[in-house]
Amino acid sequence: MRYVSTRGAAPVLSFGEAMLTGLARDGGLYVPEQVPVITPDDIAALAGLSYEETAFRVMRPFVGDTFTDAEFRGAIDAAYRGFGHAARAPLVQLAPNHFLLELFHGPTLAFKDFAMQLIGQLFQIALKREGKRITIVGATSGDTGSAAIEAFRGLDNVDVFILFPEGRVSEVQRRQMTTPSEANVHALALKGDFDDCQARLKDMFNDFAFRDAVGLAGVNSINWARVLAQVVYYFTAAVSLGAPRRPVSFTVPTGNFGDIFAGYIAKRMGLPVDRLVIATNQNDILHRCLTTGRYATDGVKPSLSPSMDIQVSSNFERALFDAYGRDGRAVAQLMEELKAKGGFGVSQGALQALRALYASGRVSEEETLATIARTHRETGELLCPHSAVGVAVAEATRDPAVPMITLATAHPAKFPDAVERATGHRPGLPDRMADLFARPERVTSVPNDLAALEALIQERRRN
Repeated sequence: MRYVSTRGAAPVLSFGEAMLTGLARDGGLYVPEQVPVITPDDIAALAGLSYEETAFRVMRPFVGDTFTDAEFRGAIDAAYRGFGHAARAPLVQLAPNHFLLELFHGPTLAFKDFAMQLIGQLFQIALKREGKRITIVGATSGDTGSAAIEAFRGLDNVDVFILFPEGRVSEVQRRQMTTPSEANVHALALKGDFDDCQARLKDMFNDFAFRDAVGLAGVNSINWARVLAQVVYYFTAAVSLGAPRRPVSFTVPTGNFGDIFAGYIAKRMGLPVDRLVIATNQNDILHRCLTTGRYATDGVKPSLSPSMDIQVSSNFERALFDAYGRDGRAVAQLMEELKAKGGFGVSQGALQALRALYASGRVSEEETLATIARTHRETGELLCPHSAVGVAVAEATRDPAVPMITLATAHPAKFPDAVERATGHRPGLPDRMADLFARPERVTSVPNDLAALEALIQERRRN
């Protein structure tokens, strides 16, 4: 299995090389040269299997010879051992033919754990085998950072630096990043928004002298291994509801597009996905793009669902690559236009291709609170504000004849203020996190300046 860049000018890599590289050297994102297809019989055979066994069967074709079967099975088993639910990603029924996929039973209570815990295991195997050290730098709108820290804390051959927008994450999210005490972990509060964090991260990857000097690696959703790990729960959920005998649809609350792109990969692999619905909050650039054909940034507005407060959706580049017939030069031109002018127009053919795959919807702050309140009143289920955005869009767009699965991306206790405001109930943290607010914090406030960030990382990383 070989991986190519969405901008067409970077070396073709193996799975292991793409995983450790993260962002391609031409600024693009790695995608598989071909997407393997699973037959209907093989999809049907997933029924009743453990999450771990399904993960092995779904992901194995993408891995090639980077890991042996024993190594890959061992990594999967270790990755999900600490999850708080035996099903790992259980389904809960909200209404006739509408289901919630709970993705918050991992160690940091967010869907990012499904990918990050696995990446942590795979990185350890690869780095130990090659005798390498790396410096992981990540940008987070809230959940990726804590998931990355949890996966890599305490490892001898990895230093982790996480950039998050100062004052723009929930208190639980911040404390999950700032309370680990391991020496290899560094939480950096950047003065700016998530798009600034993501831009500085990409600048570091494009500074090849710095990148090579510190052994820079990325675990944001720009990393293909992140997307691949998220493909698995589309299969487990769909098979639980009768796939491949009947189609299912998914609604995904998303800002950076990685989680819904995983659903697209599942569809390409043969999973009978009827509709993929993008759910956005007031930072609705993806919805506006599909509606108008123009991708134009409009400033980030802080919201109740901060992990979606994004205007530059990195993984949308992967969708554009396929929509433009895998023309890397066309994608590179669009990305240059985005950087120079803050937006670009999508060609008519590419827009038709995107609309054939994705529907979308937008939810206001008031609608988010109303959905949390109504869902709790009618079902007893507490939704985090991101999951509420998904439920609201799903209710407005779903076909009653086709099962709709809405992805619940975080535990409501990560956003207790919003949940309490909507319902009067303040959700508590699980017992294993009960002392989170008593733990001392370690955090460094940093300017939105590339040179200052690079100097700090050079100074603090272990040689």
